[in-house]
Amino acid sequence: MPNFVAPEVKKFVTWDYVVFAALFLVSASIGVFFAVKERKKKTSKEFLVGGKQMACGPIAFSLTSSFMSAVTVLGTPSEVYRYGASFVLFFLSYTLVIIFTAELFLPVFYRSGITSTYEYLELRFNKIVRLAATLIYILQTILYTGIVVYAPSLALNQVTGFDLWGSVAATGIVCTFYCTLGGLKAVVWTDAFQMIVMVAGFMTVLIRGTSLNGGWTKVWEDAHEGSRLNIFDFDVDPLRRHTFWTIVIGGTFTWLGLYGVNQSTIQRCISCKSEKHAKLALYLNLLGLWTVLVCAVFCGLVMYSHYRSCDPWTAAFISAPDQLMPYFVMDIFSSMPGVPGLFVACAFSGTLSTVAASINALATVTFEDLIKKGFPNLSEKMSTWISKGLCVLYGVLCTSMAAAASLLGGVVQASLSIHGMCGGPMLGLFTLGIVFPCANWKGALGGLLAGISLAFWAGTGSFIYPAPPTKSIPLQLSTLNCTLANSTEALVTPAPMVAPDRPLLADTWYSMSYLYFSAIGCMGCAITGLLISFITGPSKGEDIPPVLIKPVCNPFCFWSKRLKIFLWCGVQHNSLEIDFEKKLPKVAANKTRTDYTKNNTNKENNHQICGYNSEENSYTNISRESCL
Repeated sequence: MPNFVAPEVKKFVTWDYVVFAALFLVSASIGVFFAVKERKKKTSKEFLVGGKQMACGPIAFSLTSSFMSAVTVLGTPSEVYRYGASFVLFFLSYTLVIIFTAELFLPVFYRSGITSTYEYLELRFNKIVRLAATLIYILQTILYTGIVVYAPSLALNQVTGFDLWGSVAATGIVCTFYCTLGGLKAVVWTDAFQMIVMVAGFMTVLIRGTSLNGGWTKVWEDAHEGSRLNIFDFDVDPLRRHTFWTIVIGGTFTWLGLYGVNQSTIQRCISCKSEKHAKLALYLNLLGLWTVLVCAVFCGLVMYSHYRSCDPWTAAFISAPDQLMPYFVMDIFSSMPGVPGLFVACAFSGTLSTVAASINALATVTFEDLIKKGFPNLSEKMSTWISKGLCVLYGVLCTSMAAAASLLGGVVQASLSIHGMCGGPMLGLFTLGIVFPCANWKGALGGLLAGISLAFWAGTGSFIYPAPPTKSIPLQLSTLNCTLANSTEALVTPAPMVAPDRPLLADTWYSMSYLYFSAIGCMGCAITGLLISFITGPSKGEDIPPVLIKPVCNPFCFWSKRLKIFLWCGVQHNSLEIDFEKKLPKVAANKTRTDYTKNNTNKENNHQICGYNSEENSYTNISRESCL
């Protein structure tokens, strides 16, 4: 391969460091603000879920910011640059994910009065299922969060000259600081601020990039000529990396596993003052997801227009595709000090919000699912201090995992996919509990193990034996206008390489699109769980509190009450005064959760239902004690 002369690209200057530091300063200040403001509210509930009195606006910003990490800011433009704009089809996946989350999962979690999503698993199944899911979530989140910190730090370090371990340490310290001081309220409001920074960074790059490349019309023409606008590929081959079906179907399963049953998402939703606010937050968040997605896709198209005749990756100006976006920013803003700092702040806003969300969610899950189980009589003051200590512990662990990620080499990509491979079986587990009343705890546990095994089998195999190039080869990139270096080195003809032996499954099962890993885990968990439940004796619907089951058959069986009751599988939805869709049975708010029985449910039906706000036509988060 010929050598090319890399153009001079400036590194960070003083003003860039000032703008970047301002982001960290504002984030830390928000933590201090809420620590001072909420100092008299010392309960663990206030700390972990904001007293369940949050409004929908900041929660919507927080959800968008948390799930649009630096991996999105740096990775999506690079994806579009190399593979085309088909990534924009994720707007359909996001839409389906939000609808399922808001209408299927959220109502059950919200009305159950839980703090940790894994509490639901104990209510529905037993402690063993809850513990297994909790441990999988903790390990998965620590690993993923460490890589979210390390990957952007590495990409930005090699292009901007920004110190690698300085950025890793700063990210871990600042996130731990404002999580520990301010709790969920600090995380939510900091995420809202970081969302604004993220969009501002994207818009700055778009405006400058399009003006340098002849405007939107010219960018669009270049993208069309480079085949970057071939979005709709309806090939049903599951081995193809990105088609309409892999993105819409596989992408929906992947994001639903990360969104619909993820502690970080649900913790924010149940912190809202009412279920109506929680649903509104999710739908407003959808607008945010669309905005960030469109910005990232257009940044990729602008970047392609700029480098269409001299690709910096092919020419070896950069060492990894994820460095394309920061390289592009340093290139086009070389004469504008401070603006590269804004983009780096944009990238790290995604990182900060993801890490903060993970730390807060990990602290909540550990406290609710492990510590409170072992020490049920802790005082509120001690509970709050333990919650803060957990934030510090997980902040250190996540930052340490970033250091470990530097030793993983090619396994970093594998580690990123672990999030999807764990999320699918988790989605299947919660679907078993919420949709299928016949599922028992043996089926749930067996299904979880089967789903994890299938997803990791496919995922691990795909990393050991990558898919054939014909299934995932990038679109053409050119170095036609790059400057050739004067080299006296003799050209060496590489020896022909012998193709390694590939097992029988390498070109089929192991070559499946990575977006289907979550679907494989989910379907494997659900099908195996149902089979085991029927073999070992299905649960009796009469013994399951109606608040724990979502009667998904109702909209499809409005024409036949008999069929609808039959599909309830014995769950006494009609024993309540008001339909499940409108009211929360008082037993869910007044009784100890482990005391749920059919008799208790029926006995409480004649009382006024607690937690329902007739003016808002929605559920309101109020303290359990006020209902007693």
